[in-house]
Amino acid sequence: MTSFWTGKRVRLRGIEPDDWTAFMRFAVDEERSGDLLNPPRSAEGFRTWAKEQATAQADGDCFGLAIEALDTGEIVGAVGSHHADPRAGWFEYGVTIGADHRRKGYAAEAVVMLLRFMFAERRFHKCGARIFADNEASLVLHRRLGFVQEGRLRDQVFFAGHHHDLVMMGMLADEFAQQHSTSE
Repeated sequence: MTSFWTGKRVRLRGIEPDDWTAFMRFAVDEERSGDLLNPPRSAEGFRTWAKEQATAQADGDCFGLAIEALDTGEIVGAVGSHHADPRAGWFEYGVTIGADHRRKGYAAEAVVMLLRFMFAERRFHKCGARIFADNEASLVLHRRLGFVQEGRLRDQVFFAGHHHDLVMMGMLADEFAQQHSTSE
């Protein structure tokens, strides 16, 4: 049996101190794509963050994982759960893939592994995702995975000099189970 966290293309694993350079590249990719604009961060800031992540305890059901390509061993992105409410049975998650690694199936496979864990092992009922309305690639990915648009928050986020809408998407555990067999 292979690891639960290993798929056909990727392996999800904890963040290691040496992963800081990959996360620094992801931050540059996000700025270039217009997804987020933050003040510049030093290399030492990324090193410190990665070191802290490598030794941090999971905050309940909130955690972040590196996405590693199986064929190269390279960190191609990150996925994690956040804003988990075990009592109500819902959580939100996020995924990012480096610009050079997009459209290769890494995000879809990583998200399915994370959702399988959260729905089957942690027994959550619902997953939510917030997506910038102009991020068509992410919206297509989420629809293909089985997420349903539940709403739109108009002018919710301000960055790059403008307000942007957020699309709220959700998936229930039984919807996930119907669409994603355990053999995927």
